[in-house]
Amino acid sequence: MLQGAGALALLAPFGKDFGQDQAKGAAQVAQQEHAKPTGDEYVAVADPLVKAKLAQWSDWKFGLILHWGIYSVLGIVESWTLCSEAWIKRPAGVGYVEWKQRYEQLRTQFNPVKFDPAQWADAADAAGMRYLVFTTKHHDGFCMFDTAQTAYRVTAPDVPFHANPRANIAKAVFDAFRQRGFGIGAYFSKADWHHPDYWSPLWATPTRNNNYDVGKYPEMWQRFVGFTHAQIGELTTQYGRIDLMWLDAGWVNANAHPDAKAYSSDVPWAQDIDMPGLAAIARRNQPGIVLVDRDVGGPYENYRTPEQTVPDRPLPYPWETCMTMGGSWSWNPHDKYKSPRELVHTLVGIVAKGGNLLLGVGPQPDGELPAVALDRLRAIGAWMRVNGPAIHGSRAIAPYAEDRFRFTQGSDGSVNAIWLADEGEQGPPASLMLRAFRPAPDAKLRVLGAGGELAWKQRGDDIQIEFPEALRRQLAGALAWTLHIPAVRA
Repeated sequence: MLQGAGALALLAPFGKDFGQDQAKGAAQVAQQEHAKPTGDEYVAVADPLVKAKLAQWSDWKFGLILHWGIYSVLGIVESWTLCSEAWIKRPAGVGYVEWKQRYEQLRTQFNPVKFDPAQWADAADAAGMRYLVFTTKHHDGFCMFDTAQTAYRVTAPDVPFHANPRANIAKAVFDAFRQRGFGIGAYFSKADWHHPDYWSPLWATPTRNNNYDVGKYPEMWQRFVGFTHAQIGELTTQYGRIDLMWLDAGWVNANAHPDAKAYSSDVPWAQDIDMPGLAAIARRNQPGIVLVDRDVGGPYENYRTPEQTVPDRPLPYPWETCMTMGGSWSWNPHDKYKSPRELVHTLVGIVAKGGNLLLGVGPQPDGELPAVALDRLRAIGAWMRVNGPAIHGSRAIAPYAEDRFRFTQGSDGSVNAIWLADEGEQGPPASLMLRAFRPAPDAKLRVLGAGGELAWKQRGDDIQIEFPEALRRQLAGALAWTLHIPAVRA
């Protein structure tokens, strides 16, 4: 078992910036690929069960995505060191074949004896998160669930953790979060760089794509499609209620995808994973499940997922920004985390534009969440305990922003004007002007978490709101604070 200092010692010969460089490269590629879909336009959901689930997801607003796998043993970027595209960096002086062998042997060192998913769920719940997405399988093909389709899984006899009662990690995670009322999402990569019918051992693997022409070897590709559908069947029948199937690897789809031609190799064939068949399996087993076929477009991308970026304006379809708490999706011992202020302001800005935030944390190889990540979750939770009513279940309302205010609307028609406070700001000014909304004449304005009503009056097209000194002192140092307007006039 390699954990903590042991993992760092193994990684040390490769350079301390190895993991950071990989994470940075992956983030740059992700921003290019997932800022907008490259396939068909958004297709509105018609299935009433899926529509209902999608509305529920929209109410959740704030979720947690966990990237965890054998790559965590070394604290390196998830999966991508196996790929040979130009932007990939591997340890200096280590050949590709040797590196791939080393990487796959990491399974024999994966033994997260401190893994306690109940603690993860408690931390996420206290932070005000309402749904989870967990990596059941990333591109490297290593399965974090007890699949019967491959021996390359966490429950295999050559994985030290296989004898642990929680060895079926995905199930343990899903059960722990479901017990706390979370929505459950299964991340699943449609690509599988370990499967011999995706990356065949007969040929080299120059890019992320499958390495043979599926038109010339259709029987190989059909075996891979069958393998993928079987795993989707397992996840949707053996792991309890699944609300979201979060499918990654957008280059695996029925069209000759633009990504397939972008990395020094022309791959004109489609990688048709038979999404109609996959969707039929998932929805037969889990009626109403939301499918997120990322970066593909069409009827199986029920919401869009701009990665590591926040759109400039509201989008005309359901969407979720997926973003790392630090700089890496997976655990990186040298990671630099965003401040609580930046994280809260990001959440508020996304929700004001009608989106959700799916925030990424990488568990450590020992099974614990990084201390700095827990610290950030506690800080967000302290803010959400007061201001959560302006986030959960809210909807966007024009004009979305004014000065440092960001607006959300409650189900009762009330408006929340959330002020993004500067660092060190000594509370709101004694008097503040707001133009976007006109309260009803008898409206009682207040600040969430603070007692008493605020005096206000109409001044031309603006309203002038007074903030007493005691309230200003109370709000000093706040990350953001919420002015609640119970009713507004058109």
